[in-house]
Amino acid sequence: MIGFRVCPVRRRVDAQWTGKFRDLPVANLSDVMSRMTAGGASLRAMHAGGRMIGPAVTVKTRPGDNLMVHKALDIAEPGDVVVVDAGGDLTNAIIGELMVAHAIQRGLGGIVIHGAIRDSAEIADGDFPVFAAGVTHRGPYKDGPGEVNVPIAIGGMVIEPGDLVCGDADGLLAVPFDRVAEVHAAATRKHEAETRQMESIKAGRNDRAWVDAALQKLGCAITT
Repeated sequence: MIGFRVCPVRRRVDAQWTGKFRDLPVANLSDVMSRMTAGGASLRAMHAGGRMIGPAVTVKTRPGDNLMVHKALDIAEPGDVVVVDAGGDLTNAIIGELMVAHAIQRGLGGIVIHGAIRDSAEIADGDFPVFAAGVTHRGPYKDGPGEVNVPIAIGGMVIEPGDLVCGDADGLLAVPFDRVAEVHAAATRKHEAETRQMESIKAGRNDRAWVDAALQKLGCAITT
């Protein structure tokens, strides 16, 4: 039934990419994806810190209901990231510390909630990756409907089951399954270039001539 079903993940980013993306900042991934992909500024890291990388198990649920999230946690494979589109509603929490403990016990890679969480202090004390849009003490319902492993969209970012989900302190994004190698190569070059630039800045050798060149090209009047 459309709107109330559990589907399998039919293709999943290979585990090798989890390690390869581990040291790449989300900002670099965003830059090489033309800064057009983001889950929205409301999705923030709720845990103590640390990057989140893993294939997506997607959930689309009625706001305030977590029945299908429980099912997703039960069928997700170790390393998977459960990504939940709960409509961005903050009225009821979708997960709390008990569900996070279950995810940890099963070896999952993280949880993303486009909605609210609770037990925020306990989650903030841990290093298990949890991203959410807000916090409330009001708990969830468990009535459905919802769908597991269907395409979802969060803040205009489309996530399909098996896509690579990457998150850090700046937020998160999803790398499409068939673009992972391309994005990794471009982001690696970007990260290496920024590392060299940082070394130049610290050494006082950073070339700033581009600023005046850009202003001149745009016709800016500079009075001296």
